[in-house]
Amino acid sequence: MAGGLLAVSAVWATAAEASPSPRPEDCTAVLEPIRQKAGLPSLAAAVVYQDRCVALGATGLRKVGGRNRVTPEDKYHLGSLTKSMTATLAGRLVTQGKLRWQTTLAEVFPDLAPRFDPAYRDVTLLQLLAHRGGVPASLDEGGLWTRLWGLTNPPRVQRMILLEEVTARPPVAPPGSRFLYSNAGYALAGAMLEQVTDTPWETLIRKELFEPLGMTSAGFGPPARPGREDQPWGHIPEGDTFRPVPPGPRADNPPAIAPAGAVHSSLPDLVRYVAFHLRGARGVEPLLPRDVFERLHRPVGDDTHALGWIVVHRDWAGGNALTHSGSNTTFFAVIWMAPARDFGLVVACNAGGPRAEQACDRAAWELIRRYLLQPEPAAP
Repeated sequence: MAGGLLAVSAVWATAAEASPSPRPEDCTAVLEPIRQKAGLPSLAAAVVYQDRCVALGATGLRKVGGRNRVTPEDKYHLGSLTKSMTATLAGRLVTQGKLRWQTTLAEVFPDLAPRFDPAYRDVTLLQLLAHRGGVPASLDEGGLWTRLWGLTNPPRVQRMILLEEVTARPPVAPPGSRFLYSNAGYALAGAMLEQVTDTPWETLIRKELFEPLGMTSAGFGPPARPGREDQPWGHIPEGDTFRPVPPGPRADNPPAIAPAGAVHSSLPDLVRYVAFHLRGARGVEPLLPRDVFERLHRPVGDDTHALGWIVVHRDWAGGNALTHSGSNTTFFAVIWMAPARDFGLVVACNAGGPRAEQACDRAAWELIRRYLLQPEPAAP
């Protein structure tokens, strides 16, 4: 075992109130062979069962060619796992009466609505969060994507620029007619939340979600500081290995689409978020009423996509499982939840590409077998 097993009890005792037990089992021994086979810089995971963390582990390096090993409390970029967080934030504001699931773009932006393509005026918050607003997947038309990279305005201003340019053109499909995965659609939803609260999305999600859940590690963009190995660096595939990507503004997507995929977090804090959704599915989470969680977890139309989640039937889950993965091309992360069994897990690595995705899926399955499909989950 390269580098030996990592002690996790002290980390969990100080960083994970989601479990009454201070000693989750170290699952590094499950992760390390998978990491080695895929050649990943690092691999980390955590398992939640009955509102407590039963396993936590991390193995590998923060940077290929560096000396610093990852720890169980290191931060990983979550990519599109951010989407369910933005949808959950929307649920908070709906509960507070700031807007409705059926609130339209024209209602939130009445001064801009005359300049919208008419088909966008009645697009609802729910449609945007369900990828049914007709918003394009690509922002290359008219050079918008290139211009977003060059913007230096505050993120909220960047999102307004994106909104005005996207809505000036016709949707790529009639809104509400079909599923079209779109990061820009989540950027528009984020702009709606900003407008009704007069608060940047980054500030709003900290106040309404991260702080109530105790997610003190959560932030935005690459987790490491420029020029430092204080957190994992992202990596991209390069032949049989991975090349590190220096942290900085160009190491992530433009801030304009942050509500779709900019959050980073430690795994203990991501466990808090998973446990929060599992409690919500049981109707015992005080931060949001059960009907909001039901809306977040329920597919829209005949699709498998809910609001930031994909809903699939799995025998091991005892029914429907909720999942989503995320990548900014230099990190990869995935969540699986089985609400009927009060079980969830997260896996993350600091590399992008198919090998990273396959390794995280393999790790998720091994953790499901070990901690859910045994007669009793392993004691911490």
